[in-house]
Amino acid sequence: MIPDGLLVYESPHTAAEAMARLIGAITAHGMDVMARIDHAKAAKDVGLDLRPTEVVLFGNPKAGTGLMQASETMGIDLPLRALVWQSDDGTTRLAFADPDWLAARHGAKEANGPRLAAMRDALAKLAAAATG
Repeated sequence: MIPDGLLVYESPHTAAEAMARLIGAITAHGMDVMARIDHAKAAKDVGLDLRPTEVVLFGNPKAGTGLMQASETMGIDLPLRALVWQSDDGTTRLAFADPDWLAARHGAKEANGPRLAAMRDALAKLAAAATG
């Protein structure tokens, strides 16, 4: 099941490889990596098991600021995030929040069509780099 508002892709790579490819693509596209969260490591640190599961926060303030100017509550969902995980069947998956879904959630969609289209295009390119 794919939750509403997520764009999900499969990768032939391991989770670690997919994340490394994603980070490379993020920086190659001139975006900033703002944080990485390794949920599997955090689980291991407290004696629990979790398949590879990692989140990266990334973005471009030129794109995100306009969305927050339209609706400051967008700040709860920005910068953008990507989740890379190994599913129970061993498949590596990559997910992003759909920019249109986020903007609609915050009432910022109407005034930001071109910005959202550019964000969707950038996410598609990142996904291709991470999963190709």
